[in-house]
Amino acid sequence: MLRELAPDLAANLAANLATALIVLNFVSFAAFGIDKALAERGRRRISEARLLQLAFFGGTPGAYAGRALFRHKTRKQPFCARLHTVAALQVLALAAAGAWWLSR
Repeated sequence: MLRELAPDLAANLAANLATALIVLNFVSFAAFGIDKALAERGRRRISEARLLQLAFFGGTPGAYAGRALFRHKTRKQPFCARLHTVAALQVLALAAAGAWWLSR
């Protein structure tokens, strides 16, 4: 019985993970736009740590898209280096996961 349920569980897990990543990327993208608007108004901002957390947990594509569209955080070298580090670590993790998956 468990073997019969396993494909359904895997499909549901994959769908839920994909949905979560889409939402997280949208939130990450929006956070860059909101932070840019707050910066232009001289108001309290979203911390760089929070923006990097959103990227770290899967919102890296949204973060890069937000940076490009809103032209925000593009000249801050420490932030750029950290975002690039997060992206590189994610690529390495995906490559390792892919290699593990293929070797099973």
